[in-house]
Amino acid sequence: MTSNTSTTESEMTGDISTYRDALTSYLRLVTTAKEVHIEILQRLSGGAIQENWLMVVQVSDGPYQGAQRWVLRTDALSSVPVSLSRAQEFAVLRVAYDAGVKAPKVLWCCQDRAILGRDFFLMECVPGIAAGHRITNDDALTPDRAALVAELGANMARLHTVKPPHLALSFLPPPAADPALASVMTYRGYLDALDVAAPVLEWGLRWCEQHRPEITSPCLLHRDYRTGNYMIHDGHLSGLLDWEFTGWGDPREDIGWFTARCWRFAGPRREAGGIGEIDDFLHGYATVSNAVITRHDLIFWQVMAHLRWAIIALQQADRHLSGQQTSLELALTGRMLPELEIEILALTKGECYA
Repeated sequence: MTSNTSTTESEMTGDISTYRDALTSYLRLVTTAKEVHIEILQRLSGGAIQENWLMVVQVSDGPYQGAQRWVLRTDALSSVPVSLSRAQEFAVLRVAYDAGVKAPKVLWCCQDRAILGRDFFLMECVPGIAAGHRITNDDALTPDRAALVAELGANMARLHTVKPPHLALSFLPPPAADPALASVMTYRGYLDALDVAAPVLEWGLRWCEQHRPEITSPCLLHRDYRTGNYMIHDGHLSGLLDWEFTGWGDPREDIGWFTARCWRFAGPRREAGGIGEIDDFLHGYATVSNAVITRHDLIFWQVMAHLRWAIIALQQADRHLSGQQTSLELALTGRMLPELEIEILALTKGECYA
C-alpha cells in the first residue's frame, strides 16, 4: 500500500516463521493452488491502529498463477474503540470499490484466529507513495497539481454517492439526525473525559454548537480522507487507504478534513490537502456530484477537523502520560496542540453564517 517500508518483522506476536507457515496454508486454500510460496512478508510503515504487511507471493497454478503483490491488513497490538473491525472494513472497501472509488481491491477476509491470532484481510497492493511531506514538497511527484486535486475531488464524490440504508453496510450506526451537533457532542464528551484544561478547544466546540450548518442528506464518509492516506503513482491518484473510521454523515465533513491546514504538510498555503487549490478540488467533486459546496460551507467542518485532531492528540498524549502505552510518538503527538489551537482561533474569529 505504500512504498515506504520497514524491514522489521518482529512486531507481530510470536515467531514470524509460524505465521509464514499458517499463511501459506491459508493462501493455498483460498487461491485453490497446489503450491504457494511467500517470498516477502514485510511490515509497511505507518499504521498505529492497524498493521499493513506487504506479501510478495508466487502461486504455482489456478486463477492467481504467477507473482502476486498483496497487502495483509490486521489489527495492531493497540487499537481504538471507534475503529471498524477488519471484517467491517473489508465490507466497506468492497462497497467503495464497486462504487468506482479508487481504492485497493479486497480479496479475502479471515476471521479464523488460529492463523494469526487476529482477524485480517488481504487486498491487492496499490502502487505509489503516500508520504505527505514528500507529496506536498516534490513537484516531480505531482507535476499537474490541478489535475491531481480534481481527481481527488471526483474520487471523494464517488464515495459520497453511496447512501444509507445499504444492506452490505448494515453494521454501521445509522446517520445522526444532525451530524454537526452529533460531532460537537461526541468530541465534547471525549474532552470532558480527559483531565486537562483546554479553554481554546472548549471555545471551538461552543462556536461550532452556535454555528451549525443546515442539515444535508447523509452519505458514506471515509472520515480520514487526507494527504498521507492516499497513494500517488505517476502523478495520479492510485488508491485511497485506511478505511477504519468510515461511517454515515455530512459530505462536507470529509471535505473539511481534507482541506484542514493540519493535513497540508509542506504546502500550508495550498488549501486542497497541501497539493493544490480548493477550487480545482471542488470542480472535480462537482463532475460527479450535484451538490453545490462553497468555501464558506467548509468553515464549520474545518474548525471541527482541528478540534477532532486536537482532542485525538490529547488522547494520544494521555495514553503515554498515564503509562498505558509508553511511546515517544504518542508523547510528541500531544505537542501539536498549540498550532491546532491557533488555527481554531483563526478560523472562528469573526466568522458566522447568515
